[in-house]
Amino acid sequence: MTQQTIFRVFSAALALIAFAAAPAEAHTIDTGGALAHGFAHPITGLDHVLAMVAVGLWAAHLGGRARWLVPASFVVVMAVAGGLGVAGFAPPSVETAIALTVVALGALIFARVRMPIALGMAVVGSFAMFHGLAHGLEAPAAAGIAYGFGFVAATALLHGIGLGFGVMMMRKQGGLPRLAARLGGGTAVAAGVLLMVA
Repeated sequence: MTQQTIFRVFSAALALIAFAAAPAEAHTIDTGGALAHGFAHPITGLDHVLAMVAVGLWAAHLGGRARWLVPASFVVVMAVAGGLGVAGFAPPSVETAIALTVVALGALIFARVRMPIALGMAVVGSFAMFHGLAHGLEAPAAAGIAYGFGFVAATALLHGIGLGFGVMMMRKQGGLPRLAARLGGGTAVAAGVLLMVA
């Protein structure tokens, strides 16, 4: 796969994600069920989509056991934080913190940063706290555990998309191509900054 083909595929994927996520300003829609509502919450918010796909892409770059441990740490911490959000724990500026996680993940990809697995898990786990709090705080009344299963499943799916794309590129190129890292990371950084000032 040439770098030009990678650029086109990645651009198309980002456009599709942005189109799917664009309609949701507050990330809440009436889906007619707690499970569906929970599943829709991450995929209808551009900030969540970018961060979760970025976690998968960065995990692919880290390689080895990080490919499943890093996304898994995000999911676990996010689920716990979601419970805290449902319980009413609401620190200030959660949305700003989420936008900052998009910027940080974009920077990690842009610079093709490598680090030990445990540190990578801690980094994305700290980011996941804010995403989980947002999911919990915006849960419908009496959503129950089905809502939690929904947003966990959607998050895992988005991680899988990023991971799969990253692994595919690395198999063809022998590592995360510089162009893909610059494009993906730079897009996430720019989007995160725009989310903060919007």
